[in-house]
Amino acid sequence: MRTSGGSSSRHRSPGAPGTPSAPDPGAVLIDTHCHLAAPAFAGEVDAVLQRAWEAGVGRIVIIGETPEAAAAALAMAGDDGRLSISAGLHPHEASRWSADSEGWLRETAGDPRLVAIGETGLDYHYDHSPRPRQREVFERQLALAQDLGLPAVIHAREADDDVAAVLRNQPHCRAILHSFSSGPGLLQAALDLGHFVSFSGMVTFKNWERDEMLRAVPAERLLLETDAPYLAPVPHRGRRNEPAYVRLTAERVGVVLGVTADEIIRKTGANAADVFGSRLAA
Repeated sequence: MRTSGGSSSRHRSPGAPGTPSAPDPGAVLIDTHCHLAAPAFAGEVDAVLQRAWEAGVGRIVIIGETPEAAAAALAMAGDDGRLSISAGLHPHEASRWSADSEGWLRETAGDPRLVAIGETGLDYHYDHSPRPRQREVFERQLALAQDLGLPAVIHAREADDDVAAVLRNQPHCRAILHSFSSGPGLLQAALDLGHFVSFSGMVTFKNWERDEMLRAVPAERLLLETDAPYLAPVPHRGRRNEPAYVRLTAERVGVVLGVTADEIIRKTGANAADVFGSRLAA
């Protein structure tokens, strides 16, 4: 892990497998991307949040990838300053974009609990929406994020070249590549543009083969997320993910980078405050 000044400390081994280490009260652990409005959490959100707070999570960004999910996310956030939202139209839903969509996003962005636009991007694996439509809607949301002075949360699956091209065409929009699992070309394009890169529980999987790319991300561009209810880290893989497990991702990232989990948490917390701005702590 590249830091500005100081030396990297030796990684402190976590406790029993699946048991997050004790939180450092000086660090703010932030899950920058989860889908608490997903049906998998129906009727259990309060309990899920309580487990997150008990695990030392200090902030959570709930993703509203459709108008319905965004409305639900705002309702969940209420007046709890630890909860923020992002709103946008997922590439799976790009066919839903209409003349009213930009107005909806602009109105939603007027709420101080909203810290980003998205998730948006391109998904050429499932192709639930036609690719030209995905790209058009992606471009529109990036332009809107830039106009609003908000970062964009980017989904990229089997579309690295096109995602990189769209990002290059909007060089002044800050972006987060969420749950990074792409190749070195997109990573380098994003870093060249000054974007942030977020890693999920996939870093704990046996078939994860991108440690070198994780090491290539500058310390000041690194973020953590769960993408809950998806991508639960080992030893919870195959079960529902939840924000409390983001500490397990921090611990694994620390192992890869040769530093403590607390150092990862401190740095990624500062990075989240940087990219999301003052709204995150509002």
